[in-house]
Amino acid sequence: MANNKPAPPRPAPRLYLSTPVVDDPAELAASLASALAAADIAAVLLRLAPADQRTMISRAKALAAVIQAGGAAALLDGNVELVARSGADGAHVTGIAAMEDALPSLKPDRIIGVGGLATRHDSMAAGEAGADYVLFGERDAKGQRPSIEAIAERLQWWAELFEPPCIGFAESREEAHEFVAAGADFVLVGDFIWADPRGAAAALSEVEQTIQQAFAQSSGTVAAGQE
Repeated sequence: MANNKPAPPRPAPRLYLSTPVVDDPAELAASLASALAAADIAAVLLRLAPADQRTMISRAKALAAVIQAGGAAALLDGNVELVARSGADGAHVTGIAAMEDALPSLKPDRIIGVGGLATRHDSMAAGEAGADYVLFGERDAKGQRPSIEAIAERLQWWAELFEPPCIGFAESREEAHEFVAAGADFVLVGDFIWADPRGAAAALSEVEQTIQQAFAQSSGTVAAGQE
């Protein structure tokens, strides 16, 4: 009987929001607070403009407080050495080597997420080493990224086989739909949200609806196939 226990239902995917590169935290704080109120956002990735450490810590502290007050986790994009002093919840790093360097200072108390995973082997190595999530679909240093089909295929592969959450980096609402359908646990959105003329809150609300629709459709398809 125990062997026939059905797998637990897949939780509904959630949003992960990337900020613009932050130079003036005061300018971003108000729109960030309204964005967090407009949609169910699990985490915010803080992209800090280069500056001296004291300035960067001050910027991160100011925004981490806004993010955490809005019920989301605050992660720094790189800048692992600033996490503890800024009050952030963790960091996102690029590549296996950066993850190995960051693990001692972040674990076990803080979150570490990993992107820049070009191969399946790298992805599995990140998961085995203790990544809290893996990210697929972001642009590399040259501005290149895989095709949408390739990103969706990688998400589907991961979601079917591995425990840590997988995140799809979506550059449009349509991509968010595709990645949820493929099995993404979270969808990372950024530039197209902040560029929306209606404002970030409206754009996030719309993307959240798209994610919910895609999740309902994919869940419905699975259920229909099992009947």
